[in-house]
Amino acid sequence: MMENEKLVEVQHLQQYFPVAGSKLFEKKVVKAVDDVSFFINRGETLGLVGESGCGKTTTGRTLLRLYEPTAGKIFYSGKDITHVNMLPYRRKMQIVFQDPYASLDPRMTVGDIVGEAIDIHHLAKNAQERRDRIIELLSLVGLNSEHANRYPHEFSGGQRQRVGIARALAVNPEFIVCDEPISALDVSIQAQVVNMFEDLQERMGLTYLFIAHNLSVVKHISNRIGVMYLGKLVELADSYELTFHSVHPYTRSLISAIPIADPEVNRATHRIVLEGDVPSPVNPPSGCRFRTRCPYADECCAQSEPEWKEVSPGHFAACHHLDRVK
Repeated sequence: MMENEKLVEVQHLQQYFPVAGSKLFEKKVVKAVDDVSFFINRGETLGLVGESGCGKTTTGRTLLRLYEPTAGKIFYSGKDITHVNMLPYRRKMQIVFQDPYASLDPRMTVGDIVGEAIDIHHLAKNAQERRDRIIELLSLVGLNSEHANRYPHEFSGGQRQRVGIARALAVNPEFIVCDEPISALDVSIQAQVVNMFEDLQERMGLTYLFIAHNLSVVKHISNRIGVMYLGKLVELADSYELTFHSVHPYTRSLISAIPIADPEVNRATHRIVLEGDVPSPVNPPSGCRFRTRCPYADECCAQSEPEWKEVSPGHFAACHHLDRVK
C-alpha cells in the first residue's frame, strides 16, 4: 500500500435536481451539490458535516453513482468512473444507509439480506459456503447465527444497523460511505456502533466517507473533516486542525456548539449563534452562500463567490475575509 495513495477523488462534482411544478420555460433546479472537490486517501476516514439539507448525503450517493452526477468527475483508484458500468465497482464501494428501518427489506430474512450481495457477485461456491460466510459476517458485527433466520422487524434499531453494516461488508469492499449511520440510534448505542466502525477499519483496511450532523462524533472517528453549507464545501482540514484552528465563520459556529463535559470550561467558552435560517437551495444567495448569516459579510461577498484556496498545508477554505475572522 502506497502512503497517501488517493483511493477516491471527486473533481467539481455537481448534482442538480429539477423542481417539480416549475413553469415550462423557467426550469428551476435544486443545486444540492455545487462544484465540490475532495479526495480520500486509502485507509483514512474523511468526515463530512453540515446542517440538514446542505448536500452531505447527496454527495455520498452521487460519489457511488446511486445518483448520476450532473457534472464533474469521480475517480476510484486513479480510474475515471463517472460514466462506466458500476457493477464491478459495487464490490469495492458500498454504503451504510441512515435509516435502519427503511433500508432493510421487511420480507427477507437477515440471512438473505446479507447473502443477496454474495449471490449477485457469485462469491460462494455452494450453499454451505454461503451460509458460513453469512454467519461469519454477522459475528463480525456482533450478531450470532440464530439471527440469520429472523426478519428485520424482530430487531432493535441498533441491531438493524449492524445488519446493514454486515450487508455492506458482504462483498469485502475497500470503501464505504457511512451515511449518518448513527443518527437514528439511541445515544447509548451510538458509541458502540462508532467503535465497531473503527475496529472494522483496522481489521479490514477500510476507507470511509463518514457523513454526520454530530461534529463531536465526526471529530472522534475522522482523520480529516470537510464542512458543507448549502451545496458547497466551505472548509476542509485535518481533524485536529479544523477543531482548534478553523478559519471559516460557519465552521467556528459549528465547533462552538459542541458540548463540553466540564461545566466550568463550558461556561467560559463563547457560543457563536448564527442569525436567520438556511436559504433555499432553489434560490441561493448570490456570491458567497453563507453571507446572509455571516457577521463579516459585505458588498464583496454578495458580488463574487469566494475562491477555494489552501490556507496552510492541507487546510482549505472558501471565504473572502479569512484575515478578519476572529
